[in-house]
Amino acid sequence: MEYVIRPCQAGDLNSLVALCGRHAAYEKSEYSDNGKIQQLKEALFALKPLLHCLVVENKKNIIGYCSYTFDFSTWDADFYLHLDCLFIDEEFRGMSIGEKLIRQVISIARDKKCVNVQWQTPAFNEGAIRFYKRIGATSREKQRFTFDLRDKRI
Repeated sequence: MEYVIRPCQAGDLNSLVALCGRHAAYEKSEYSDNGKIQQLKEALFALKPLLHCLVVENKKNIIGYCSYTFDFSTWDADFYLHLDCLFIDEEFRGMSIGEKLIRQVISIARDKKCVNVQWQTPAFNEGAIRFYKRIGATSREKQRFTFDLRDKRI
């Protein structure tokens, strides 16, 4: 199968939002696409982007993506690349696309002189965990918490 990995372009945003919805469903999370196109446009295409994104294109269809930010670690006192999302449509998994995306992200992190690449996946995502271990990643046992600022109780 032929595909290309490339930076996300403004014309990809509808497809990216649709993939985000499928990604959220896969991770058993809620998702609303309300306002996402404009918000992603502002984050990805600002003079100093807050978010970076690579997409996987196959015959003019976007079949996967990964997004990342550059953050600063207190413990390391240095920058790292945070891989926010990585998702490949189900029918295209097992074709080494995810590994090529990860390798490209690692290359970007090295070029930017980051100390490491960090990401997370749900504990139930056993396929992803096997994949990450296979490529040499290690895990740190933590739980992720979220405080929804739209919650008016606090």
